[in-house]
Amino acid sequence: MSSIATQSLETEPELNSNVVSINVGGQIFQTTKQTLTQAGPKSLLSQIAGTGSDRFVDRDPDHFSLLLSLLRSGSLPSKVKDFDLRDLIEESRFYGLESLLTSSLTNPSQFDGFALQKSSVLPLNGRDCPSAIASTPLGRRFLLALSPDIAAAGATDFSGLQILDLHGGCVKQVLNWENSTRSGSTVQAIGSSGEFLFTSFESSRRNSNSILVYDLNNLNPVIEIGHSEIFGADLDSAIPATKLKWVSSYGLLMASGSHSGLSGVTGNIRFWDIRSGNVVFDLKEKVDCFADVCVSDNLSVLFKVGVNSGEVFNADLRRLGSVNNDADDDSNPWICLGDRRKVVNEKKEGFGCKIESHGNQVFCSKGGDIELWSEVTMGSEKASEGQLKGRVFRKNLMGRVKDTGGLRITNLALGGNKMFVTRKDQQAVEIWQGSTMRGFDLLRLVASKNVDRTRSGKLFLKL
Repeated sequence: MSSIATQSLETEPELNSNVVSINVGGQIFQTTKQTLTQAGPKSLLSQIAGTGSDRFVDRDPDHFSLLLSLLRSGSLPSKVKDFDLRDLIEESRFYGLESLLTSSLTNPSQFDGFALQKSSVLPLNGRDCPSAIASTPLGRRFLLALSPDIAAAGATDFSGLQILDLHGGCVKQVLNWENSTRSGSTVQAIGSSGEFLFTSFESSRRNSNSILVYDLNNLNPVIEIGHSEIFGADLDSAIPATKLKWVSSYGLLMASGSHSGLSGVTGNIRFWDIRSGNVVFDLKEKVDCFADVCVSDNLSVLFKVGVNSGEVFNADLRRLGSVNNDADDDSNPWICLGDRRKVVNEKKEGFGCKIESHGNQVFCSKGGDIELWSEVTMGSEKASEGQLKGRVFRKNLMGRVKDTGGLRITNLALGGNKMFVTRKDQQAVEIWQGSTMRGFDLLRLVASKNVDRTRSGKLFLKL
């Protein structure tokens, strides 16, 4: 026998040892151990890969075929549109693939804001208008934060972060923070990552504030960051974080807050390393402070709406390390995307404006309208270090003519291929839907009927 043939026979057992056969509902599937381990160490499929023997799984083979394609290529095949999403989600939970399925279905880079049109209006029961809304990336019928039946909610007028049992219709647990005087605390903002729940607290006496990081699995506190006790006229310490956003590409938590006083509106935007509890970037806002702020992971850009000018600004996250808050305007990281002449006015044209990012686009409410900002790629602007010398963004108004205008927008939320909008004095939620079939998402909202609060209380919800 030739040496080539002998080598082929010797390597064949090695190749076969890497192949795993799985009998799912009577249908045989063959794949490699490497493919199955893409499911993660806690997945049933990773366990099967480690046994090295054939296994029988009494589940639906058609659904398994879709999930196996997801493991092989990182995306679902086109035939997924012929299946009921809820059934596929249940199957993914059985195999331990739910998070991977979620990432595939909700890839924000596939989102096209230009395709959004107002498709329907969801009326709400009760007399109060919605105080907060949030969107889900998947088509679940739950107000989901920690599990399919559990949500976290807090408010500025009652103490503690409430863990809600949505199935049982009750408060399951209340998480509190106490300062040195052991006074009660109210929730100013909530955020989350895949592992942690972030909550900004302020003492009921408004003399201290802090951000607590909780483990999402057991709700035990992991670390406390940004603890400030207010002494005298230390205004900077008196500002609690009123918006929290996890920036996954940097592994940092963005926390922003502002304060209106006799000298105008001032604020700060801090990026925290939750492992060390240290601030990595710190922006002091004095000139045209933000009315609202958001961060785009996809674009690696920080956006704000100026409270005085009402204009949209951006700051490249990759350049924040060179910012000196005590230097002159040459160190200012913000670039105005609109009319720079409005920056000096004091009319507070940006008061009440909201700004949110989704995918590669940014949405900003101005009164009753919504602006859509998109980056225009300019190949000649690329620097040798891989950074951009300048970034160009273009503005468009959202929706058809009949959809524009109306009462002032109070909340924006985006998920999948949908955008949800609430307006002042309206007891309804507008649903704006895109034309592409990426929207395996449903509205999750909290109105006054869902959580007890006073009429003047502001409710925060992170799902």
